[in-house]
Amino acid sequence: MEIKGLTQKEADKRLKIDGLNDVPDPKYNFWQAFASKLWNISAWILEAALILECFLGKWIQSFFVLLMLLFAAFNGATQKKKSRKVLNMIAHKLNPLVIVKRDNIWKQIDAKFLVIGDLISLKKGDILGADAKLVQGNLQVDQSAISGESNLIAKKETETIFGGSIVIKGEALATIIATGKNSRNGKTINLINTSAAPGHLQKLLTAIIYYLCLLDGILTLILIFFAIIHGKNILDMLPFLAMMFIASIPVAMPSTFALSNSFEATKLSQEGVLTADLTGIQDAANLNLLLLDKTGTITENKTSVFKWYNLCQKADKEVLSYVSATLDEKNSGIIDDAIFTFLKQKNIKLIKADKYISFTSDKGYSQAQVGNLDLKLGSFKQLSQLDTTSIEKIGQISFENGRSVAFLINNKLAGIFILKDTIRPDAITTLQEIKNRGIKAIMLTGDNQKTAQSIAAQVGLQGEVISINNFTENLNIHELAGIADVLPEDKLFIVKLLQQKGFIVGMTGDGVNDAPALKQAEVGIAMHNATDIAKKSSKMVLLQDGLSPIIKILDAGHRVYHRMTTWSLTKLSRTAELTMLLTIGFICLNYIPMALNAMVIYTIMNNMVTMMIGTDNTYVSYHPENWDILKLAKRAFSLASGFMLSGLALLYFCTQKQIAPAKIGAIIYIYLVFSAMLLVLITRSKTYFWQSLPSKYVYITQLINIVITLIITTIGLGIQQLALSEIGLAILFSLLAAIIIDVIYKKITVKN
Repeated sequence: MEIKGLTQKEADKRLKIDGLNDVPDPKYNFWQAFASKLWNISAWILEAALILECFLGKWIQSFFVLLMLLFAAFNGATQKKKSRKVLNMIAHKLNPLVIVKRDNIWKQIDAKFLVIGDLISLKKGDILGADAKLVQGNLQVDQSAISGESNLIAKKETETIFGGSIVIKGEALATIIATGKNSRNGKTINLINTSAAPGHLQKLLTAIIYYLCLLDGILTLILIFFAIIHGKNILDMLPFLAMMFIASIPVAMPSTFALSNSFEATKLSQEGVLTADLTGIQDAANLNLLLLDKTGTITENKTSVFKWYNLCQKADKEVLSYVSATLDEKNSGIIDDAIFTFLKQKNIKLIKADKYISFTSDKGYSQAQVGNLDLKLGSFKQLSQLDTTSIEKIGQISFENGRSVAFLINNKLAGIFILKDTIRPDAITTLQEIKNRGIKAIMLTGDNQKTAQSIAAQVGLQGEVISINNFTENLNIHELAGIADVLPEDKLFIVKLLQQKGFIVGMTGDGVNDAPALKQAEVGIAMHNATDIAKKSSKMVLLQDGLSPIIKILDAGHRVYHRMTTWSLTKLSRTAELTMLLTIGFICLNYIPMALNAMVIYTIMNNMVTMMIGTDNTYVSYHPENWDILKLAKRAFSLASGFMLSGLALLYFCTQKQIAPAKIGAIIYIYLVFSAMLLVLITRSKTYFWQSLPSKYVYITQLINIVITLIITTIGLGIQQLALSEIGLAILFSLLAAIIIDVIYKKITVKN
C-alpha cells in the first residue's frame, strides 16, 4: 500500500502554526566566558604579580596590573563571542536537505521547512533533521549526537528516531512527529562544530610563553646576582621582576588569533566557502598534499552514457526496459540520472520492479525483481564476479573511455554502459595553481586504472596512476598522479598513512563514503553538492561548483599564518629587547633605566597594537608553511639584539650628556614604544617598512599610542617630563635603528 504524505497546502498551514524547524542559538554567557579567561597560564602570571604588587604596597602598579588582567579577560570573552557569532551565522546556511513527499511527489527541501506529518525518505548518510517515526523499512543509526554513544542502534517500523541521528545502514520511510524546539535535539540541524580550538597555534602560544619565561628566569637570576653585589635590597627589586614577567605574557595572542580567524571566516563566506572549524583555516597554510575525489570534484557531478553494449540475445529495447527497473527513482544518483536520460532519448518504455533493493556501497549494485527475472545494475568490477563467463563476453570493449556499469539478468552479463564524466571547466587551471604553490595533488577514484589515467592526463596531473592494490608504504608519493580502484574504506587508510609520513593532508569529497577521510584530514573540504554527512565531517564547505574556491582557502590560511608570524616575532622581539636592555642597563648603571609606571603603560600599549594585527593587510606566500618556533625565536632574537644595541647606545649617549636618571628612564620609554611600533611594520611585510601600509586598525592604534606617549612625556603625566629635544632624540635613535635593522633583516630573510 502506497503511503501518502501531506499536500503542499497542508504543509504551509502547519508551518505557519508551528514555525520553522529550527532552534535559536543558545544564549552566550559573557560572564562565564569572562571568568574562564581568568583561569589559564597567562592569567595566573598576572594574578601572581597582582598579589605581589599589593603585598609590597605598590598600589599604582597594582591598579595597572589589575587593568591588564581585566582587559585580557574582557577582550578574550568579547572576541570569543564575535567568533561564535560568525560561526553560528555560517552554520544556519548548512541545514540538512531532506527528501519529502508533498502532493504525492518526492522532492528535496531544506530540513528547516519540515512540519509534523511530513513523509520523508531516509537512506545511508542522511542526517535526520527532526524527530520521526518509521512507517516502512529498517535502519541502523548512529545516535552519538544525542546519547554520546557511538554504537549502532537498530530501528524498526513504528519506532522513533530522533533528530541528529545519522543513518548508517538501510532505507526507510518515516513520518515527522516533532520539529524545532519541540524535538529531542533541535540543534542537530546545525552541521557546524563551533569549537574554535587553536590547534597548531595553541602549541605556538605555549612555546612562546615557555621561551619568554625561560629568558625572564635567566635574566632574573642575573639581576639578583648583581643586586647582591651592589648591595641592593632584593625586596626593592621584586616589583621590577614582577613587571618583567608581566611583559612576557602574550595577553593579546588569543584575541589576535580569534580576530584573524573570524575575519577570514567571514571573508570566505562572502567568497562562497563556509568554515565549519577554524582550525581548517590555520592548517591551510601548512597544506602540502591534496587528495582529490574524482567524481564531483575534478569532474562535474553529472555524467552521460557514452556507449551501450548489448551482450545478450534479447532486443535492445527489451533489455533497456529491464534496466529501468533497477534505477532508483526516489533517491536517484548521477548514474541513475545518466541512464534515465539515455533511456528517455531512446524512447524506452519504463517498467516498475515487483521488488526493489537500492544500491549500497557494500554490495556495489542495485537489485530488482520483475516476474521471474533477477536484475542487477552496478560496478562491472563487482558484478563480473557473479558471472564467470563475463570475460568472454566483453571482447573488444574499451573501458578506458569512462566508468563501466554492468547489467545482469539472472546473474548473467546482459549489457554494459560506458559512462563518461565531464571535466570541470576550472579543474585544469586550479590544479596547475595548486602545483605552482608546491602542493602535491593526487586523484582518488573508484574507476579502473585506464580510466583514471585518461582523466589525470586531461587535467594535467603528472606522475603515475596506480591501482590501490599496488599502493604500499614505500611508494614515492611525489611520483603519483592518482590512485584507482579505490574503495570507500581505502580513502581513510590513505589519509592516515600519508599523515604518518609527515604530510599535512587536504581532502575533497562529496559522498557518504568520503566522510571518514574528510574528518581525518587536516583540511577536509566538502564540495558544493556534498551529502549532509560529508558536510558535517568537513572543516570547509564549498557553496559553488568547481575547484577554484580551494585557492581562496589557501590564501586565507596564509594570511592567518603571516599575521600570527608577525605577532610571534614582535612579541618575542620586544620582550627580549625590553628585558635585556633594562638588565644590562642595571648592571652598567646600578639602577633600572625605566620607571615601573612607564613599563606598565608600555606593556598595555603594545598589547593594543598587536591585537589589531589580526586585521592586518598581509601577503600570500606560494608554498606550504611550517610553524618552526626555533626559527622564529632566532629571528626574534636577532631583531631584539639590534634594537637592544641601539638602546644601549642611546643610554651611553644620555649618560655622557649627564642627563638625570629619571629623564633617562622616560627617554628609554619613548625609545621602546617607537621601536615596538616599528617592529610591527618590519615583521609584517616582505618589503621595507616604509613601502607597505598596515591595515587602518593597526596604524590608527599605533597613532593613538604615539599621541598618548608624546602627551604624557611632554606634560609629565605618570613619568618624568621631557623637553621636545629629548623626545626627538629617542625617536631619532629608534628610527635610525629600524632602518638599519630592516635593511639587514630583509636581506637575510629573503635569502632564507
